[in-house]
Amino acid sequence: MDLDIKETFMHLWKTHFNNADLPIVFYFSDRQDSSELVHASQGHRCMIADLMEVQRGKSLRFGDKSFGCFGGKRYLGFSNQIMPNFEYFLSCGIPGQMEGERYKKSPELVKEIMAKAPMMQASAEFIVFKRWDMLDEIDEPEVVIFFAHPDVLSGLCTLANFDHSDDGVIVPFGSGCSTIVQYPFLEREATSPKAILGMFDVSARPHVPEHTLSFAVPMTRFLVMIDNIGESFLSTHSWGEVRKRITAHGKG
Repeated sequence: MDLDIKETFMHLWKTHFNNADLPIVFYFSDRQDSSELVHASQGHRCMIADLMEVQRGKSLRFGDKSFGCFGGKRYLGFSNQIMPNFEYFLSCGIPGQMEGERYKKSPELVKEIMAKAPMMQASAEFIVFKRWDMLDEIDEPEVVIFFAHPDVLSGLCTLANFDHSDDGVIVPFGSGCSTIVQYPFLEREATSPKAILGMFDVSARPHVPEHTLSFAVPMTRFLVMIDNIGESFLSTHSWGEVRKRITAHGKG
């Protein structure tokens, strides 16, 4: 990580977004560094809850045995398996055996979606999550993730669209972890990489503060966004009015 870029963004963020939370990042690594390894839990555990610790400054790394959820392991690239009867789990359930989440109308529709679903593969032993200000020179972030309120999201989404003639931000259907890891990670290879607006997953929402969604973007695209800040709307009176409200609310 270029530490000049790290410091430049922190200055620009403070200037234009006041006291809104810094983003977190992730990257794949074979190093056992100072980040804390997440151990497997007894029973189900959503990794989004762990990321709230990263948001507060703790650096964490996940390996293939760190997950308490089929989805987390799959959408972070450590497995291509899905849970048994997933098509029923995501839809109507199985009477007497499984309660369905009812996020899709039928098992057949889930099967159709999964047949076209993207896949990613972890490129190293661990995936490491750090808050932006905790980054070291040796770190190489792949994706930048914001957990933010609507006023901050309005700024991020508008900035992501600043140099796009098409939509620079998309909202794919998926689990909370897929929208902050899998989808933005795969966008790195796109001709015109998109940012991902997420955390609409009802099952994941209890693990994030209310009024909070996610905005995740490949690092390569995020660097362009940083370069665009100086000539963007962020210096206008209109944004100044929004920025005051970010300050008034304490956090974005």
